Amino acid sequence: MSGSRAEAEQKGGSRQRFQVNVNEYKENQNIADVSLRPVQTTVLVKTAKVYLVPFSLSNYKTGQLKRPKSLIDKNSNNEVTCKKSKKAEIKKSCRRILTPKMEATSSKEESTLQKSSLDVPAESNKWQAKSPSDTVVLSADTESSQGGDSDEDTTPGLDDFSELSPYERKRLKNISENANFFASLQLSESAARLREMIKKRQPPESKRKKPKKKENGTGCRRSMRLLKVDPSGVPLPAAPTQTVLEVDENPLIPPGPLEMTPENRDDDDELFKGFLQTWAELSKTRSKNTEKELSSIKSYKVNLNGMVISEDTVCKVTRGSITSMAIHPSEMRTLVAAGAKYGQVGLWDLTHQPKEDGVYLFQPHSQPVSCLYFSPANPAHLLSLSYDGTLRCGDFSRAVFEEVYRDERSSFSSFDFLTEDASTLIVGHWDGRMSLVDRRTPGTSCEKLIKSSLSKIRTVHVHPVHRQYFITAGLRDIHIYDARCLNRSRNQPLISLTEHTKSIASAYFSPLTGNRVVTTCADCKLRIFDSSCISSKIPLITTIRHNTITGRWLTRFQAVWDPKQEDCVIVGSMAHPRRVEIFHETGKWVHSFLGGETLASVCSINAMHPTRYILAGGNSSGRVHVVSVGWGGHWRGGCDAFSTFNQAEC
Repeated sequence: MSGSRAEAEQKGGSRQRFQVNVNEYKENQNIADVSLRPVQTTVLVKTAKVYLVPFSLSNYKTGQLKRPKSLIDKNSNNEVTCKKSKKAEIKKSCRRILTPKMEATSSKEESTLQKSSLDVPAESNKWQAKSPSDTVVLSADTESSQGGDSDEDTTPGLDDFSELSPYERKRLKNISENANFFASLQLSESAARLREMIKKRQPPESKRKKPKKKENGTGCRRSMRLLKVDPSGVPLPAAPTQTVLEVDENPLIPPGPLEMTPENRDDDDELFKGFLQTWAELSKTRSKNTEKELSSIKSYKVNLNGMVISEDTVCKVTRGSITSMAIHPSEMRTLVAAGAKYGQVGLWDLTHQPKEDGVYLFQPHSQPVSCLYFSPANPAHLLSLSYDGTLRCGDFSRAVFEEVYRDERSSFSSFDFLTEDASTLIVGHWDGRMSLVDRRTPGTSCEKLIKSSLSKIRTVHVHPVHRQYFITAGLRDIHIYDARCLNRSRNQPLISLTEHTKSIASAYFSPLTGNRVVTTCADCKLRIFDSSCISSKIPLITTIRHNTITGRWLTRFQAVWDPKQEDCVIVGSMAHPRRVEIFHETGKWVHSFLGGETLASVCSINAMHPTRYILAGGNSSGRVHVVSVGWGGHWRGGCDAFSTFNQAEC
């Protein structure tokens, strides 16, 4: 009897040790995840009764929870088999749901269990073998040492967990309710239906039927020349490849003097020889430098009203658009020079009839000719400056274009004479630099290369009285410099005019006294400044509203002074009918040259004869329009009837 009792106690102790090992195994599992599937839970309490209860939600129905079945006792001889099956079930169990509070409870119950292990009765619960599809849940039916609240909510099917804390019971209840809710939604069935719908959905078939390819049919015909075969089908021999040389549209003119050969005439033309002889005679007669008083505005208007234009005074002189103009100061003949976009210089002698016989076209440059001046010292010399970095002097007495200054690494924009004898020049570059050139020194280099304070220079003009001062027009600023204070480094201007808000086209001193400066800006304004006293600031005295937006294909307007009447400005116009307008320095309109069908284009560049009432205007197609006094029987150049209209427009 005592032997059987000792044997029972030994078995009970081994069962409790096994139970403690199971608890240790469970506590070491990761509790980070929560699963709604049936799980295996171990709850250790004071008594030594351990039940293996199979619990599953796989056969769960709404409003009903499967209760654990009663344990089936087995013979004690199967104890070893139960232990092995228990270990296998623990390894295959689901993740265990365990909170820190449950861990503390388990540790307390484990210590109590170790103390009362000797009093455990011999009988024990046996494991019940189930199918692999069922999930084994380890639970205990115990009584709490401290007692529990009888008012706690109980969940149907959770009677065996009555010894859990209120928090754990509430948690298990929420889990079961959530499981019921998600099961009622039937999400898995909806997802399966959606998958089937996506699989069944196919892209819509195009209504247009694709033509079936004929396997044995003939394809589209192809050129035998492209296939490089002869009519008999024999391949042609490969043609030898020829290297294509890229031709520059504007080849640079070679350095050195160029022979003056007109492109529109033959070399042995008698007219051209007579033309050169005329220029030689003009070089002997020079205009006298006599001071003239300004005429009154009334007499000036009368003379302007006497100027007329006719078809005989309109002629095409260059092939491209005209970019610069000059009128010879001769009192005997009317000679007009025009610089073109493609580097041509055209000369027109209006005394020849028909008018085409008096036109001579030369090619001294390869790029636009932006500036033209007749030499004040020798009227037979015509100086031209181009974007191609060359400055040439056309000597018509010797029929040659001499090279005065050359810099192929730069592009020139404008020039002017620093001295009255035309021996020293100031040249403006498009990159903002300036050059001092002395024609008396041999070679084609400059004396000094100066860096200005402007990023770009459009025009350069020298003061007519105080020739040490010159004015430059940049992008949006206008600077006045003193040629005596220039150095090679960056130079600061004496005066800076910053009233302009957009791009500037030109800036010029008045021709007789230099007391005024006129500027042309892209903001549709002509501005006139008082430069009678060159100090730290030059005041703005007049602003004239004038349309200066010429667009892409027309040469930009440049307002210039009338050499005879230095208080009047000449500028082209975009108004209809086409015209050339004259404004007074006070901003008042003075006169408009109208020509009807004869003057049907925009004359962007204009020049006035220094002593005679002759105006020459060039358009963007290479035509020159000359308005002069004495061409009887033609359109009148202006009319007082347009006075009110033009004043209102301005």
